[in-house]
Amino acid sequence: MKIISMIPARYQASRFPAKLMQDLGGKPVILRTYEATMSTGLFDEVHVVTDSPIIFDLITKNGGSVIMSKGKHESGSDRIAEAVSNMDVDVVVNVQGDEPFVDRESLAKVIEVFYEDQAKEIDLASLMTPITNWDEISNPNTVKVIVDNRNFALYFSRSPIPYPRDKELATTYYKHKGIYAFRKRALMDFQQLPMLSLEAKEKIEAIRFLEYGKKIKMMETHVTGIEIDTPEDLDRARKEWK
Repeated sequence: MKIISMIPARYQASRFPAKLMQDLGGKPVILRTYEATMSTGLFDEVHVVTDSPIIFDLITKNGGSVIMSKGKHESGSDRIAEAVSNMDVDVVVNVQGDEPFVDRESLAKVIEVFYEDQAKEIDLASLMTPITNWDEISNPNTVKVIVDNRNFALYFSRSPIPYPRDKELATTYYKHKGIYAFRKRALMDFQQLPMLSLEAKEKIEAIRFLEYGKKIKMMETHVTGIEIDTPEDLDRARKEWK
């Protein structure tokens, strides 16, 4: 089974433009993410895929592999689908460019899903981590996920799910971590399928798979890391790096 990692890297992020080029311990965030992904030793190949000449030049100058997007893309998955369309691969792991603390243990979990899936019923795998702080649970920048009794995703939302109507009942809330492992076929399907209403409303690309009946296996991890979505996240990341 050939498994590669693709790191989508858009320069003009809506909430924090140029965040991937911000300094983190002497190197830009995107370079830190690329190096962390490479250092896991889990992949046959690791590529950054970008729309930015600035990011392209940075990765190239540091000896990395980078692919320039040809078209305009609404999501990282679309960008990756274009890049891998002519590649002979089985599983593609999407590591977000703003995840410089990506860890080997978590990535290994989503890869192992496909070795164990003899029936090939799983279209993609992703990660979730328990959260208990209500500010984080209610924060729309934190994507939550609920699962069935086999840990297949039922729904993703920026709202708290499940809604705590019965406050006496113990509930575990899960944050969705933006790392996906796709069968190549599922990724190609994603690119061809139009966005439907739930994805458009929530602005969560994983919902498209659910709306079209794809199966997403969620793996639990207790490695939280730091996703750099805001300047405040970058401050936290710099403190953690030190």
